[in-house]
Amino acid sequence: MKPPTEPRRWPRGLVYAALILLSLLFMLPFAWLVSTSFKGDAQIMKYPPDWIPNPLVLKNYQEGLRAAPFGLYLLNTLGIATVVIVGTMVSCSLVAYSFAILRWPKRDLFFFLMLCTMMLPGQVTMIPIFMVFRKLGWINTFLPLVVPAFFGNAFFIFLLRQFFLTIPRDLIDQARIDGCSEFRLWWQIVLPLSKPALATVGLFTFMGAWNDFLGPLIYLVDEGKYTLSLGLAMFRGQYGSQFGQLMAVSTLMILPVIVLFFFTQKTFIQGIKTSGLKG
Repeated sequence: MKPPTEPRRWPRGLVYAALILLSLLFMLPFAWLVSTSFKGDAQIMKYPPDWIPNPLVLKNYQEGLRAAPFGLYLLNTLGIATVVIVGTMVSCSLVAYSFAILRWPKRDLFFFLMLCTMMLPGQVTMIPIFMVFRKLGWINTFLPLVVPAFFGNAFFIFLLRQFFLTIPRDLIDQARIDGCSEFRLWWQIVLPLSKPALATVGLFTFMGAWNDFLGPLIYLVDEGKYTLSLGLAMFRGQYGSQFGQLMAVSTLMILPVIVLFFFTQKTFIQGIKTSGLKG
């Protein structure tokens, strides 16, 4: 009788080479964006194109930032993103704690109903939500962009619940025996043990708030309240022929997200991996 054969494994070097090639392929658009931001008009239109600018043109960044108040747009975007991150983490972690740790009637049924809300596309609820905010007098304010974050997000609740289920039950029961309240249990035990999942939620939330275009487009009217995405769209409409300036401003908008992911990628990947270990 022949012993069972082990599954064939690809050589590690071949796997790394394939990953590097795929990484380079996905980096090409960003590399072209940065390269174009340092080119003059004549070099941008050159065919065949040059990947390395010669000479480096820095005026695209200077003139692009002067063409619109991007400093104000940056402050607006950072303020909205900060409030949205805080609201999302607090609301989603509380609801996920209820679904994962607490025992109450019909808990699984309500969890299933919450997951069903993920099947509703945003286009279905867009008009009813706009009418509610208009009745409240919140149009042309930041409230429609930040208040919904304090009412939870189905995907992030699911993500945090899956992570909370991996926390040892004996640890939670011991804390209750020692007289720990549910709020203190959530704040001092569950949240500190869930840093990878919370970092994942925070990164996803920041990217969503930073790149959000439809929300500000619907609810904001005054130019002084524009976010970066809305300001970039307005800049593209007015200076669409200035490709160097457009690429420079686009590079500055993308750069913070890339830097943030670069420094948090280890925690981010760990949170994604460990959030689905237990169902």
